[in-house]
Amino acid sequence: MLVLRIVLVVHLALLTAYTAVVIGNHGWNLMPVFFGDMAAMAWPGQFNLDFTGFLALSALWTAWRNNFSALGLLLAVVAFFGGMMFLSVYVLILSLKARDIQEILLGSAAR
Repeated sequence: MLVLRIVLVVHLALLTAYTAVVIGNHGWNLMPVFFGDMAAMAWPGQFNLDFTGFLALSALWTAWRNNFSALGLLLAVVAFFGGMMFLSVYVLILSLKARDIQEILLGSAAR
């Protein structure tokens, strides 16, 4: 569990620093670039489409883990748009509360 927590914290720190530099250089206007790459039908767009699938899977897992409750659906939206910035914090918090990895993955279903 310690290794998981270290990976989450390191990735969050790196991603936060990288994101700050990108925002500083290019601003907050991600959507036209993101969807523009997809519309161009090139490798950056293929990556973005693949990444969108991971975001959707993350959101679905988050909602499912919370039994599709109102909070779970809200967290799912945050998971979809927040990506790893959200998921690293969410899983880190879950890891501090859980007994084992199964409880992190399954939530109340593991009990």
